[in-house]
Amino acid sequence: MKKTWIYLENGTFLEANSFGADSTTVGEIVFNTSLSGYQEIMSDPSYAGQFVTFTMPEIGNVGVNKEDMESKSAHAKGMIVRKYQDRYSNFRAEESLKSFLIKHNVMGICDIDTRFLTKMIRTEGAMMMVASTKISDKDELKKILESSPRIEDVNYIEEVSTKEAYKHTTSTYSQTAFKYEDAPKAEATIAVIDFGVKRNILNEIVSAGIGVEVIPNDFKAEDLIEQYNDKKIDGVFLSNGPGDPLVLKKEQEQIKKLIDAKIPMFGICLGHQLLSISHGYDTYKLKFGHHGGNHPVKNVKTGLVEITAQNHNYNVPDNIVEIAEVTHTNLFDNTIEGLRYNNAPIFSVQHHPESSPGPKESRYIFNEFLSLIKR
Repeated sequence: MKKTWIYLENGTFLEANSFGADSTTVGEIVFNTSLSGYQEIMSDPSYAGQFVTFTMPEIGNVGVNKEDMESKSAHAKGMIVRKYQDRYSNFRAEESLKSFLIKHNVMGICDIDTRFLTKMIRTEGAMMMVASTKISDKDELKKILESSPRIEDVNYIEEVSTKEAYKHTTSTYSQTAFKYEDAPKAEATIAVIDFGVKRNILNEIVSAGIGVEVIPNDFKAEDLIEQYNDKKIDGVFLSNGPGDPLVLKKEQEQIKKLIDAKIPMFGICLGHQLLSISHGYDTYKLKFGHHGGNHPVKNVKTGLVEITAQNHNYNVPDNIVEIAEVTHTNLFDNTIEGLRYNNAPIFSVQHHPESSPGPKESRYIFNEFLSLIKR
Protein backbone atom coordinates (compact mmCIF):
# COMPACT_ATOMS: atom_id res chain seq x y z
CA MET A 1 0.00 0.00 0.00
CA LYS A 2 1.04 3.57 -0.65
CA LYS A 3 0.98 6.28 1.97
CA THR A 4 -1.84 8.82 1.97
CA TRP A 5 -1.76 12.25 3.58
CA ILE A 6 -4.91 14.04 4.74
CA TYR A 7 -5.46 17.70 5.59
CA LEU A 8 -8.77 18.90 7.03
CA GLU A 9 -9.96 22.49 7.09
CA ASN A 10 -9.74 22.60 10.90
CA GLY A 11 -5.97 22.13 10.56
CA THR A 12 -5.81 18.40 11.34
CA PHE A 13 -3.04 16.64 9.41
CA LEU A 14 -3.00 12.83 9.25
CA GLU A 15 -1.09 10.01 7.60
CA ALA A 16 -2.69 6.74 6.51
CA ASN A 17 -2.46 4.05 3.82
CA SER A 18 -4.13 3.87 0.42
CA PHE A 19 -6.00 0.95 -1.18
CA GLY A 20 -7.78 2.89 -3.93
CA ALA A 21 -6.91 5.28 -6.73
CA ASP A 22 -3.65 7.29 -6.72
CA SER A 23 -4.90 10.85 -6.58
CA THR A 24 -5.03 14.24 -4.92
CA THR A 25 -8.70 14.86 -4.20
CA VAL A 26 -10.77 17.48 -2.38
CA GLY A 27 -14.18 16.74 -0.85
CA GLU A 28 -16.40 17.00 2.19
CA ILE A 29 -15.87 14.44 4.96
CA VAL A 30 -18.92 12.78 6.56
CA PHE A 31 -19.42 9.57 8.52
CA ASN A 32 -21.80 6.66 7.87
CA THR A 33 -22.99 4.28 10.60
CA SER A 34 -24.28 1.45 8.38
CA LEU A 35 -22.99 -2.00 9.31
CA SER A 36 -23.23 -3.28 5.73
CA GLY A 37 -23.73 -2.07 2.17
CA TYR A 38 -20.44 -0.30 1.45
CA GLN A 39 -20.86 -0.95 -2.28
CA GLU A 40 -24.36 0.56 -2.34
CA ILE A 41 -23.06 3.58 -0.45
CA MET A 42 -20.11 4.18 -2.75
CA SER A 43 -22.25 3.84 -5.88
CA ASP A 44 -25.02 6.12 -4.54
CA PRO A 45 -24.90 9.36 -6.59
CA SER A 46 -25.97 11.31 -3.49
CA TYR A 47 -22.42 10.90 -2.13
CA ALA A 48 -20.84 12.80 -5.03
CA GLY A 49 -18.33 15.28 -3.66
CA GLN A 50 -17.86 13.50 -0.33
CA PHE A 51 -15.38 11.31 1.52
CA VAL A 52 -17.32 8.71 3.51
CA THR A 53 -15.87 7.63 6.86
CA PHE A 54 -17.24 4.21 7.80
CA THR A 55 -17.81 3.51 11.50
CA MET A 56 -17.93 -0.22 10.69
CA PRO A 57 -14.25 -1.17 11.27
CA GLU A 58 -13.87 -4.09 8.80
CA ILE A 59 -14.55 -3.17 5.18
CA GLY A 60 -14.01 -5.17 1.98
CA ASN A 61 -14.70 -8.65 3.29
CA VAL A 62 -17.65 -9.38 0.94
CA GLY A 63 -16.12 -7.92 -2.22
CA VAL A 64 -18.15 -6.25 -4.95
CA ASN A 65 -20.73 -7.49 -7.47
CA LYS A 66 -22.77 -5.91 -10.26
CA GLU A 67 -26.19 -6.60 -8.70
CA ASP A 68 -25.54 -4.35 -5.69
CA MET A 69 -24.67 -1.26 -7.72
CA GLU A 70 -26.94 1.74 -7.18
CA SER A 71 -25.74 3.38 -10.39
CA LYS A 72 -23.28 2.75 -13.19
CA SER A 73 -20.30 4.13 -11.29
CA ALA A 74 -18.89 5.02 -7.88
CA HIS A 75 -19.58 8.68 -7.16
CA ALA A 76 -18.03 9.42 -3.76
CA LYS A 77 -14.63 11.14 -3.72
CA GLY A 78 -13.29 8.43 -1.45
CA MET A 79 -13.89 6.08 1.46
CA ILE A 80 -12.10 6.08 4.80
CA VAL A 81 -11.99 2.85 6.81
CA ARG A 82 -10.23 1.48 9.87
CA LYS A 83 -9.27 -1.87 8.37
CA TYR A 84 -9.46 -2.85 4.70
CA GLN A 85 -9.75 -6.55 3.88
CA ASP A 86 -8.57 -7.34 0.36
CA ARG A 87 -9.27 -11.08 0.63
CA TYR A 88 -13.06 -11.26 0.25
CA SER A 89 -15.28 -14.27 0.92
CA ASN A 90 -18.73 -14.18 -0.69
CA PHE A 91 -20.15 -16.43 -3.41
CA ARG A 92 -21.73 -13.38 -5.08
CA ALA A 93 -18.47 -11.39 -5.23
CA GLU A 94 -16.93 -10.65 -8.62
CA GLU A 95 -13.97 -8.46 -7.66
CA SER A 96 -12.30 -6.83 -4.67
CA LEU A 97 -13.27 -3.44 -3.32
CA LYS A 98 -9.75 -2.24 -4.12
CA SER A 99 -10.02 -3.08 -7.84
CA PHE A 100 -13.50 -1.53 -7.89
CA LEU A 101 -12.26 1.79 -6.46
CA ILE A 102 -9.25 1.93 -8.79
CA LYS A 103 -11.48 1.22 -11.80
CA HIS A 104 -13.75 4.13 -10.86
CA ASN A 105 -10.88 6.44 -9.82
CA VAL A 106 -12.06 6.68 -6.20
CA MET A 107 -9.66 7.01 -3.28
CA GLY A 108 -9.57 4.34 -0.57
CA ILE A 109 -7.97 5.28 2.75
CA CYS A 110 -7.29 2.78 5.54
CA ASP A 111 -5.24 2.15 8.69
CA ILE A 112 -6.58 5.31 10.32
CA ASP A 113 -8.50 5.96 13.54
CA THR A 114 -12.07 6.28 12.21
CA ARG A 115 -13.42 6.62 15.77
CA PHE A 116 -11.33 9.79 16.14
CA LEU A 117 -12.59 11.14 12.81
CA THR A 118 -16.22 10.35 13.61
CA LYS A 119 -16.06 12.04 17.02
CA MET A 120 -14.38 15.07 15.45
CA ILE A 121 -17.07 15.38 12.77
CA ARG A 122 -19.80 14.91 15.38
CA THR A 123 -18.30 17.71 17.51
CA GLU A 124 -17.16 20.17 14.84
CA GLY A 125 -19.47 19.24 11.95
CA ALA A 126 -18.91 18.05 8.40
CA MET A 127 -15.94 19.85 6.83
CA MET A 128 -13.85 20.01 3.68
CA MET A 129 -10.66 17.96 3.34
CA VAL A 130 -7.99 17.03 0.84
CA ALA A 131 -6.30 13.63 0.55
CA SER A 132 -3.28 12.78 -1.58
CA THR A 133 -1.09 9.79 -2.38
CA LYS A 134 1.36 12.15 -4.09
CA ILE A 135 1.74 15.19 -1.83
CA SER A 136 3.00 14.86 1.74
CA ASP A 137 3.62 18.51 2.54
CA LYS A 138 1.02 19.92 4.93
CA ASP A 139 1.32 23.51 3.70
CA GLU A 140 0.92 22.48 0.06
CA LEU A 141 -2.19 20.44 0.88
CA LYS A 142 -3.59 23.41 2.82
CA LYS A 143 -3.13 25.67 -0.23
CA ILE A 144 -4.91 23.14 -2.46
CA LEU A 145 -7.83 22.91 -0.05
CA GLU A 146 -8.16 26.67 0.40
CA SER A 147 -8.16 27.27 -3.37
CA SER A 148 -10.76 24.57 -4.13
CA PRO A 149 -14.54 25.16 -4.28
CA ARG A 150 -16.63 23.99 -1.34
CA ILE A 151 -19.25 21.29 -1.87
CA GLU A 152 -22.08 23.82 -1.55
CA ASP A 153 -20.60 25.78 -4.45
CA VAL A 154 -20.67 22.87 -6.92
CA ASN A 155 -23.67 21.62 -8.90
CA TYR A 156 -23.00 17.87 -8.80
CA ILE A 157 -26.41 17.16 -10.36
CA GLU A 158 -24.95 18.01 -13.75
CA GLU A 159 -22.47 15.15 -13.29
CA VAL A 160 -24.78 12.41 -12.02
CA SER A 161 -28.07 12.98 -13.87
CA THR A 162 -28.83 10.98 -17.01
CA LYS A 163 -28.24 12.79 -20.30
CA GLU A 164 -31.05 11.00 -22.15
CA ALA A 165 -34.49 9.76 -21.12
CA TYR A 166 -34.96 6.00 -20.68
CA LYS A 167 -37.53 3.52 -19.42
CA HIS A 168 -36.77 1.48 -16.30
CA THR A 169 -38.49 -1.91 -16.12
CA THR A 170 -36.46 -3.86 -13.56
CA SER A 171 -38.17 -4.83 -10.32
CA THR A 172 -36.53 -5.44 -6.93
CA TYR A 173 -33.71 -7.95 -6.55
CA SER A 174 -34.45 -10.82 -4.18
CA GLN A 175 -31.64 -11.31 -1.66
CA THR A 176 -33.00 -14.78 -0.87
CA ALA A 177 -33.68 -16.12 -4.37
CA PHE A 178 -30.80 -14.08 -5.90
CA LYS A 179 -32.83 -12.96 -8.89
CA TYR A 180 -35.02 -10.04 -9.93
CA GLU A 181 -38.64 -10.43 -8.91
CA ASP A 182 -41.41 -10.40 -11.51
CA ALA A 183 -42.79 -6.88 -11.87
CA PRO A 184 -46.56 -6.49 -11.49
CA LYS A 185 -48.63 -4.99 -14.27
CA ALA A 186 -48.29 -1.20 -14.22
CA GLU A 187 -51.40 0.56 -12.93
CA ALA A 188 -49.97 4.02 -13.61
CA THR A 189 -47.05 5.73 -15.35
CA ILE A 190 -44.77 8.44 -13.97
CA ALA A 191 -41.84 10.58 -15.00
CA VAL A 192 -38.82 10.27 -12.69
CA ILE A 193 -36.69 13.41 -12.64
CA ASP A 194 -33.14 12.19 -12.20
CA PHE A 195 -31.07 14.29 -9.79
CA GLY A 196 -28.93 11.23 -9.02
CA VAL A 197 -31.55 8.52 -8.60
CA LYS A 198 -30.62 5.20 -6.97
CA ARG A 199 -31.40 2.09 -8.97
CA ASN A 200 -33.25 0.48 -6.09
CA ILE A 201 -35.62 3.44 -5.83
CA LEU A 202 -36.58 2.78 -9.44
CA ASN A 203 -36.88 -0.95 -8.69
CA GLU A 204 -39.24 -0.28 -5.79
CA ILE A 205 -41.41 2.06 -7.86
CA VAL A 206 -41.76 -0.64 -10.53
CA SER A 207 -42.53 -3.23 -7.84
CA ALA A 208 -45.34 -1.02 -6.56
CA GLY A 209 -47.06 -1.30 -9.96
CA ILE A 210 -45.92 1.95 -11.55
CA GLY A 211 -44.39 2.35 -15.01
CA VAL A 212 -41.23 4.48 -15.03
CA GLU A 213 -39.58 6.83 -17.52
CA VAL A 214 -36.43 8.52 -16.20
CA ILE A 215 -35.70 12.00 -17.56
CA PRO A 216 -32.72 14.38 -17.15
CA ASN A 217 -32.56 17.17 -14.58
CA ASP A 218 -32.87 19.83 -17.31
CA PHE A 219 -36.53 18.93 -17.85
CA LYS A 220 -39.17 21.42 -18.98
CA ALA A 221 -42.24 21.60 -16.76
CA GLU A 222 -44.43 22.50 -19.74
CA ASP A 223 -43.62 19.16 -21.39
CA LEU A 224 -44.62 17.21 -18.28
CA ILE A 225 -47.79 19.25 -17.79
CA GLU A 226 -48.77 18.53 -21.41
CA GLN A 227 -48.11 14.80 -20.92
CA TYR A 228 -50.17 14.84 -17.72
CA ASN A 229 -53.08 16.61 -19.40
CA ASP A 230 -52.90 14.10 -22.29
CA LYS A 231 -52.89 11.24 -19.72
CA LYS A 232 -49.50 9.99 -20.90
CA ILE A 233 -48.19 10.24 -17.34
CA ASP A 234 -50.03 10.15 -14.04
CA GLY A 235 -47.49 11.82 -11.79
CA VAL A 236 -43.91 12.92 -11.20
CA PHE A 237 -41.21 11.61 -8.87
CA LEU A 238 -38.34 13.85 -7.68
CA SER A 239 -35.29 11.75 -6.90
CA ASN A 240 -32.48 11.85 -4.39
CA GLY A 241 -29.20 13.51 -5.33
CA PRO A 242 -26.00 15.19 -4.10
CA GLY A 243 -25.09 18.64 -2.90
CA ASP A 244 -26.87 21.73 -1.64
CA PRO A 245 -30.46 22.01 -2.98
CA LEU A 246 -30.33 25.81 -2.80
CA VAL A 247 -27.86 25.74 -5.72
CA LEU A 248 -30.44 24.21 -8.08
CA LYS A 249 -32.20 27.39 -9.21
CA LYS A 250 -33.31 26.13 -12.64
CA GLU A 251 -34.79 22.97 -11.18
CA GLN A 252 -36.68 24.95 -8.52
CA GLU A 253 -38.32 27.15 -11.14
CA GLN A 254 -39.55 24.12 -13.09
CA ILE A 255 -40.84 22.38 -9.96
CA LYS A 256 -42.83 25.51 -9.03
CA LYS A 257 -44.69 25.17 -12.32
CA LEU A 258 -45.50 21.52 -11.60
CA ILE A 259 -46.81 22.51 -8.16
CA ASP A 260 -49.05 25.18 -9.69
CA ALA A 261 -50.37 22.59 -12.18
CA LYS A 262 -51.46 20.32 -9.27
CA ILE A 263 -49.63 17.31 -10.71
CA PRO A 264 -49.33 14.43 -8.19
CA MET A 265 -45.73 14.37 -6.94
CA PHE A 266 -43.55 12.37 -4.58
CA GLY A 267 -40.01 13.27 -3.52
CA ILE A 268 -37.25 11.44 -1.64
CA CYS A 269 -34.27 13.13 0.05
CA LEU A 270 -33.12 15.89 -2.36
CA GLY A 271 -36.56 15.72 -4.00
CA HIS A 272 -38.11 16.29 -0.56
CA GLN A 273 -35.87 19.33 -0.04
CA LEU A 274 -36.55 20.79 -3.49
CA LEU A 275 -40.30 20.59 -2.91
CA SER A 276 -39.85 22.60 0.29
CA ILE A 277 -37.71 25.25 -1.42
CA SER A 278 -40.08 25.45 -4.39
CA HIS A 279 -42.92 26.17 -1.96
CA GLY A 280 -40.90 29.08 -0.55
CA TYR A 281 -39.31 27.38 2.48
CA ASP A 282 -35.51 27.25 2.19
CA THR A 283 -33.53 24.32 3.57
CA TYR A 284 -30.73 24.57 6.13
CA LYS A 285 -27.55 22.53 6.63
CA LEU A 286 -27.35 20.07 9.52
CA LYS A 287 -24.19 20.02 11.64
CA PHE A 288 -22.98 16.61 10.44
CA GLY A 289 -25.98 15.24 8.58
CA HIS A 290 -27.73 11.90 8.79
CA HIS A 291 -25.83 9.02 7.16
CA GLY A 292 -26.53 5.42 8.09
CA GLY A 293 -29.01 2.56 8.27
CA ASN A 294 -30.15 2.80 11.88
CA HIS A 295 -32.13 6.04 12.21
CA PRO A 296 -35.46 5.75 14.09
CA VAL A 297 -38.30 7.63 12.41
CA LYS A 298 -41.79 7.95 13.88
CA ASN A 299 -44.77 7.63 11.56
CA VAL A 300 -47.03 10.33 13.01
CA LYS A 301 -50.21 8.77 11.61
CA THR A 302 -49.70 5.23 12.92
CA GLY A 303 -47.47 6.00 15.89
CA LEU A 304 -45.09 3.24 14.81
CA VAL A 305 -41.32 3.67 14.81
CA GLU A 306 -39.51 2.67 11.62
CA ILE A 307 -35.75 2.08 11.46
CA THR A 308 -34.61 3.84 8.32
CA ALA A 309 -31.67 4.39 5.98
CA GLN A 310 -30.56 8.02 5.62
CA ASN A 311 -28.12 10.09 3.62
CA HIS A 312 -28.47 13.86 3.74
CA ASN A 313 -26.75 16.99 5.04
CA TYR A 314 -29.69 19.35 4.53
CA ASN A 315 -33.13 19.57 6.08
CA VAL A 316 -36.46 21.34 5.59
CA PRO A 317 -37.37 24.11 8.10
CA ASP A 318 -39.85 23.62 10.94
CA ASN A 319 -42.10 26.48 9.80
CA ILE A 320 -43.13 24.51 6.72
CA VAL A 321 -46.01 23.28 8.89
CA GLU A 322 -47.73 26.47 7.71
CA ILE A 323 -48.47 24.74 4.40
CA ALA A 324 -47.91 21.03 5.04
CA GLU A 325 -48.65 18.26 7.52
CA VAL A 326 -45.70 16.49 9.11
CA THR A 327 -46.06 12.74 8.52
CA HIS A 328 -42.69 11.50 9.87
CA THR A 329 -40.19 12.78 12.43
CA ASN A 330 -36.63 11.74 13.27
CA LEU A 331 -36.36 10.49 16.85
CA PHE A 332 -32.64 11.28 17.07
CA ASP A 333 -33.08 15.05 16.74
CA ASN A 334 -36.81 15.64 16.06
CA THR A 335 -36.16 16.98 12.55
CA ILE A 336 -38.84 16.61 9.88
CA GLU A 337 -38.68 13.35 7.91
CA GLY A 338 -41.91 13.44 5.93
CA LEU A 339 -44.50 15.93 4.66
CA ARG A 340 -47.91 15.89 3.00
CA TYR A 341 -48.82 19.24 1.45
CA ASN A 342 -52.20 20.71 2.29
CA ASN A 343 -53.41 22.13 -1.03
CA ALA A 344 -51.84 19.80 -3.59
CA PRO A 345 -51.48 16.03 -4.22
CA ILE A 346 -47.85 16.11 -3.10
CA PHE A 347 -45.91 14.29 -0.38
CA SER A 348 -42.25 13.58 0.36
CA VAL A 349 -39.86 11.88 2.77
CA GLN A 350 -36.31 12.68 3.82
CA HIS A 351 -35.24 9.10 4.55
CA HIS A 352 -34.70 6.31 2.00
CA PRO A 353 -37.58 3.78 1.90
CA GLU A 354 -35.87 1.66 -0.80
CA SER A 355 -33.73 -0.02 1.89
CA SER A 356 -30.51 -0.35 -0.03
CA PRO A 357 -28.65 -0.67 2.19
CA GLY A 358 -30.82 -0.57 5.24
CA PRO A 359 -34.02 -1.94 6.81
CA LYS A 360 -37.18 -2.47 4.79
CA GLU A 361 -39.75 -1.01 7.18
CA SER A 362 -40.57 2.03 5.02
CA ARG A 363 -41.15 0.32 1.66
CA TYR A 364 -44.93 0.87 2.01
CA ILE A 365 -44.36 4.50 1.01
CA PHE A 366 -44.06 3.51 -2.67
CA ASN A 367 -47.53 1.94 -2.50
CA GLU A 368 -48.81 5.17 -0.99
CA PHE A 369 -47.57 6.98 -4.10
CA LEU A 370 -49.60 4.64 -6.30
CA SER A 371 -52.66 5.22 -4.10
CA LEU A 372 -52.19 8.99 -4.40
CA ILE A 373 -51.98 8.76 -8.18
CA LYS A 374 -55.08 6.56 -8.45
CA ARG A 375 -57.09 8.94 -6.27
